[in-house]
Amino acid sequence: MKTKIEFPERFRVKEHEWIPLSDGKHLAAKMWIPDKAEKEPVPAILEYIPYRKRDFEAVNDSITHGYFAGHGYACLRVDLRGAGESDGVLRDEYLRQEQDDGLELLQWIASQPWCDGTVGMMGISWGGFNALQMAALRPPELKAIITACSTDDRYADDVHYMGGCLLGDNLSWASTMFAYNSCPPDPALVGDRWREMWFERLEGSGLWLKSWLEHQHRDDYWKHGSVCEDFSQIECPVMAVSGWADGYTNAVFRLLEGLRVPRKGLIGPWSHKYPHFGVPGPAIGFLQECVRWWDHWLRGSSNGLMDEPMLRVWMQDSVPPSPLYKERPGRWVAEPTWPSAAIDFQRYYLDPGHELLQKAPSEQAVLTIQSPLSVGLFAGKWCSYAAPPDLPHDQREEDGGALIFETPPLGGTLEIMGAPVLNLSFSSSEPVAMVAVRLSDVAPDDKATRVTYGLLNLCHRVSHETPAALEPGKTYRVQVPLNHIAQSFPAGNRLRLSLSTSYWPLAWPPPRPVRLTVHTGTSHLELPVRKPQKTDQKLRIFEEPEGACPVDTRQLEPGNHRWRVVRDLAEEVSTLEVIIDNGTIRFEDIGWTVTNRAREWYTFEKDHFTSVRGETQWTRRFRRDNWDVKVVTRTILTSSETHFRLHAEMDAWEKEERVFAKNWQYDISRSFV
Repeated sequence: MKTKIEFPERFRVKEHEWIPLSDGKHLAAKMWIPDKAEKEPVPAILEYIPYRKRDFEAVNDSITHGYFAGHGYACLRVDLRGAGESDGVLRDEYLRQEQDDGLELLQWIASQPWCDGTVGMMGISWGGFNALQMAALRPPELKAIITACSTDDRYADDVHYMGGCLLGDNLSWASTMFAYNSCPPDPALVGDRWREMWFERLEGSGLWLKSWLEHQHRDDYWKHGSVCEDFSQIECPVMAVSGWADGYTNAVFRLLEGLRVPRKGLIGPWSHKYPHFGVPGPAIGFLQECVRWWDHWLRGSSNGLMDEPMLRVWMQDSVPPSPLYKERPGRWVAEPTWPSAAIDFQRYYLDPGHELLQKAPSEQAVLTIQSPLSVGLFAGKWCSYAAPPDLPHDQREEDGGALIFETPPLGGTLEIMGAPVLNLSFSSSEPVAMVAVRLSDVAPDDKATRVTYGLLNLCHRVSHETPAALEPGKTYRVQVPLNHIAQSFPAGNRLRLSLSTSYWPLAWPPPRPVRLTVHTGTSHLELPVRKPQKTDQKLRIFEEPEGACPVDTRQLEPGNHRWRVVRDLAEEVSTLEVIIDNGTIRFEDIGWTVTNRAREWYTFEKDHFTSVRGETQWTRRFRRDNWDVKVVTRTILTSSETHFRLHAEMDAWEKEERVFAKNWQYDISRSFV
């Protein structure tokens, strides 16, 4: 990334600003203000998240917001109530309190002498969520948003319940926020009250995973903050961004289809990162694209932005399977609108001979599958937060426990763009069941690369709000949508469809082993086929990534990221171990040292469905001179046939003295999960 740039505007950085709220609390902000703004007010850009402007996001913030400030925008990175140095306690995701604070925050920004009254919001993940949610409240100051790696549907297309299936990332993400909420503010900014603020968070933030497990269906808890409930509430322009290795690509397509405001969609090969940091590559000059967006909507610049296609995506080429890619080969393609008339859905039937054919089979047949719990150990993460090494491995490791259907070798190149859909006719041996559906690209050497997948809790076949048990032996028909994708399959390769009745630990398995009976004659896959367009060759080329100079840091202890599958055949215990260790980093300008380490273990014994166990442990430590604080959090989730069992621990130290300890333990009834 190019960071040595001569910007058109000079700017100053204000490390800390208190923003008052009507209830007497204050939010903590870091600001980048163009020098000219004191005499010539400018538009402002807000990013509003809980990830600590002081340390965890400081490097990325300086690169991104410094860049916008250099192009004449006032930028604010504000920590939510209860995060970083902001007052209060953060008690859950996307609460009404967060939105109310956000409304006051926008009013405060617009009223400042350096702001011309015009504000845009942007953010990735949490910041992308609340940009959409704030837009739906229609504050007059908010003129446009950029939402990256976010969703319009908090229930079925987020980290919680994909297709009504409880995701393993539900535990992982809850544990991440459990650790965030235990972090102290910096005494250099809040003074002697740091300890009071810290203990208030340790005691009051709570165990979010309990709440998420208590809402297993799509109820008002999840509808709050899900803008898909009423797209018409959003009246400002929206740019929606994601990547094929991210968990949030589907939302881009729904937003383009559902919104009626000016909108753009951009999807690259990236994981859960802004595209200027994009991995797998190629990364792009995303900040330049953002400046064009802000210039058009916040300054009224006629720069041709809205004359370009509504949707632009990276059409991925075929690659061998790997849990890590530095680059994904492919090319940019575009559609003027979405849905697109250029997409032709082609039907492929599930044949009794395990083939995937465009001709309907002449015979009806039934095939069965009862998957072992090992199917899913090589699935990678629901959302690739780090890119390497959490992407899916060779699918041959999974397909021995799945029911597979495969095309003959392709006679020519086949390209798809959109969401494949499996129309499945089935019966189940159990009243509670799920199906995992994978589409893979199989090379002539038989290596299988997962292209996309979908999950469906079959009790949710009619509704996520009112699921119902299956009647064993009864035949049902459902549609299982797979995640949107743009993929090119070369001549000679084959397409493989794989069905399994479990997918652990990506998704929590049903209470008991399930045997599904699949009716081949009435089951078929619909592929969204797109032929190459001449207009794709004329697309404007993205610039190389640029950014402002990052804050000065020094790596004191190296990081370590590992993804290990261990099969103990003697004990018949299988474990997926995930290590996310960022080591120890010193922020030189403020003399602040941060250690951040996480480990996760997902296990099962033999093929006992009640033996599955997820455990996470986070260690976070903050130091300056003789001041030294450390917090360790641990979360364990297990289940019986009738209940989830949740245990959590939090221990906090000042230097070598443990000053806080708390345990939580709950049994939560399973409800069609």
